[in-house]
Amino acid sequence: MLSKTTAASSEEARPAIEILPGQVEGPLSFPLLFGNARPVELEIGCGKGRFLLDQAAGRADANFLGLEWSLKYLRIARERAERRGLTNVRLLRADARHVIADLIPDASIARVHVYCPDPWPKKRHHKRRFFGPATARHLERVLAPGGYLHVSTDVRDYFEEIRRLLAEHSGLFEAGDPLFPIERMEGKTSYEVKYLQAGRTIDRASYARGGASGPLSRSPG
Repeated sequence: MLSKTTAASSEEARPAIEILPGQVEGPLSFPLLFGNARPVELEIGCGKGRFLLDQAAGRADANFLGLEWSLKYLRIARERAERRGLTNVRLLRADARHVIADLIPDASIARVHVYCPDPWPKKRHHKRRFFGPATARHLERVLAPGGYLHVSTDVRDYFEEIRRLLAEHSGLFEAGDPLFPIERMEGKTSYEVKYLQAGRTIDRASYARGGASGPLSRSPG
């Protein structure tokens, strides 16, 4: 059994999973944030962490940053990551559009995952949607050459809008990724599982940034 002093030292040595307010003032330094130079994958709207944590647990060769606006959900994801002893996960509560535009350095992300983002169905609220012309340009900017963007939604008109925005405002092109999508339920987010079980259709698209061939990170084994 660890002594109280040893246990306290172990807790202090464990990297902080949640990035607290005030800790980020400018562009993120992923080598400093994670303590290594492994490829970084970003999930927009990670919720309680179903997808993000499963990926982090199975792929120690990559780091994972989850963005979530709901503090309640983010704290649940953090507690789950801590219980699983995951050291390659960081969580940040922030507006995803702000993070993409102002905090992510150029060509620093291996994969961006955006699954079932809030569609803001009322027309007067469409300006609140994650995807827009500026975001499309920034998604291309933050992806490393050869990096991938993965998108899903259960709202067909939003899906078509996303495809149009990416075609008109970015140089990303549709391309297959050897790791994604994962067809089994274990590889899906909580919302995707919920919607599929309810019989909804989920549309998906994968995009790549040119400049390199092959995926930036591979699954172990």
